Amino acid sequence: MKVATAEVSVGLWVIMLANWAVLCRGALRVGFYGGKCGIADVEATVAGVVTGQFVRDPTIVASLLRLQFHDCIVGGCDASLLLDGMKSEKRATPNLRLRGYNIIDEAKAAVEKLCPGVVSCADLIAIATRDAVFLGGGGRYDVRTGRRDSLASAAHNLNSSLPSPSISVSESIKLFADKGLTPTDMVLLLGAHSVGVVHCSNIKDGLYNMKNTGRFEPSMDHLLVNELKSRCPENATTDNTVNLDQSSPVGPFTIDSAYYKQLMSNRGVLKFDQKLTLHPVTRPLVANLANSLDFPTRFGAAVVKLGAVGVLTGTSGEIRRSCRVPNGPHLP
Repeated sequence: MKVATAEVSVGLWVIMLANWAVLCRGALRVGFYGGKCGIADVEATVAGVVTGQFVRDPTIVASLLRLQFHDCIVGGCDASLLLDGMKSEKRATPNLRLRGYNIIDEAKAAVEKLCPGVVSCADLIAIATRDAVFLGGGGRYDVRTGRRDSLASAAHNLNSSLPSPSISVSESIKLFADKGLTPTDMVLLLGAHSVGVVHCSNIKDGLYNMKNTGRFEPSMDHLLVNELKSRCPENATTDNTVNLDQSSPVGPFTIDSAYYKQLMSNRGVLKFDQKLTLHPVTRPLVANLANSLDFPTRFGAAVVKLGAVGVLTGTSGEIRRSCRVPNGPHLP
């Protein structure tokens, strides 16, 4: 009888947690800031900042997409990644090369002039990323806002949340499922790899010493291998970068479905990306997207879904005055 009672209690607790998660997602809405800053348009203000940055540096599309993913997948979309501190998420090894903090800082300064203490840093990440995606040719989607900011940030939270470069497709599917994201969501979000670069140090094993064989990855297109080797010499003293998208006809700064065509031709630069074509769940998804005409719309929907993971709403968290420090005591 005690076991049965315990099982019922656990079941009720799981249901309560699920309902809480649904309520949190439902608290976000399009146009949340309408009228909250007088006649000022918060989203238009952020768009102005992002556009100015994009004109100077179109690589911000990849930077902001990566920033949003790293924030949301670790503890939820709460801007914990933006907090400074010796032991904060920002200082964890996988986050050391992240960029885009300056864009969020500039956007925060702009909206604070309009209405101090109203717009959260978590929402600024979502809005700025949407604007960058649009400028990068990925289509425009509506952003649901109403998030609040976390009070703390800890580097150790990345250990169980952020996918490692060596993760298997099955493990990645489970990790995304734990965040309420489907395999389709996962494959769509990886379409962000149609923009951006990767450092040679992250792909050299596949070019020169796959599984300690002294040879390159046999499944990789031979022409691609030679192209990458020219940019990533085996004994180079500098860590160069290569474009993640080696085949797009419109360049490495445009979000498009060429990424999936690249994978179907064994031209995936990242080993994990290429593995998507070998897994029975993800291969048909990649094949479908390689010939999809509605990728921008589907990609935007997946980013919106990512942006609802683990959000703080209502009276939870706070609205930071600075995205780098909580309103209370500073982090250690």
